[in-house]
Amino acid sequence: MSHVPHELGEEFPADKDKMHLLKQTDAHFAKLSDEYHELNREIHRVETGVTPADDGFEKQLRRKRLALKDEISTFLG
Repeated sequence: MSHVPHELGEEFPADKDKMHLLKQTDAHFAKLSDEYHELNREIHRVETGVTPADDGFEKQLRRKRLALKDEISTFLG
């Protein structure tokens, strides 16, 4: 698979260590991180044509990713 943009490490480069620690110590953060990762991969498959989807579904996935990213950012702030 090609490079997947929008991985959490790219989105929050200054917080990589903090995210790693949170994944190990906070079950809710770990769940959010896993959900974000799975959703981001699904969006990448849609964007690259591996998984067919209409524009409305792709937009819905992107909105979910943004909501997860916002929630994750509250842990990092």
